[in-house]
Amino acid sequence: MSKVGYARVSTLDQSLEVQLQKLRDHGCDKIFSDIASGSDTRRQGLKDLIAYLRTEDMLVVTRVDRIARSVLDLQQLVRDLKASGITLSAIEQPVSTDSASGKAFLDMLAVFAEFELNIRRERQMEGIAAAKVAGKYKGRKPLSDKIKDEVQTLYKNRYTISAIARKLSISRNTVYKLLR
Repeated sequence: MSKVGYARVSTLDQSLEVQLQKLRDHGCDKIFSDIASGSDTRRQGLKDLIAYLRTEDMLVVTRVDRIARSVLDLQQLVRDLKASGITLSAIEQPVSTDSASGKAFLDMLAVFAEFELNIRRERQMEGIAAAKVAGKYKGRKPLSDKIKDEVQTLYKNRYTISAIARKLSISRNTVYKLLR
């Protein structure tokens, strides 16, 4: 059995080093990491980790919110790991999926992590609403007619949505909106 670690921080101005050191101290042979939101399930480090894990390995994280931000994501991950004969363990929380009580405690922690995320999101929306009322939050400036015309022209010239977005330095979603 091999211990494989996973560390994640949300932004570039946060440091992975504390988590990495704890995982090394816990005996992890290999460690994968990401700098990305926990709600982003397409994280490259997470994909590489899942591809690397083998039967009887133990996946070690410092806290469960480092690997998943929603109960659904965590439960799906645990189900997939269990089907492959892999256990999940959290260093800072007495959690391991190798027992029924450990799995129940893991699910409770995930509920609280998701609750915390939702509360933070609600506060952010309240702050934005208050800023709008105060006239301090106006959103981004509208695109110029020149950009709008250029999107139409490039699309008629058979440019892909991605190529148009890259060329004009706008998002693909903006291109789709302008083409509607």
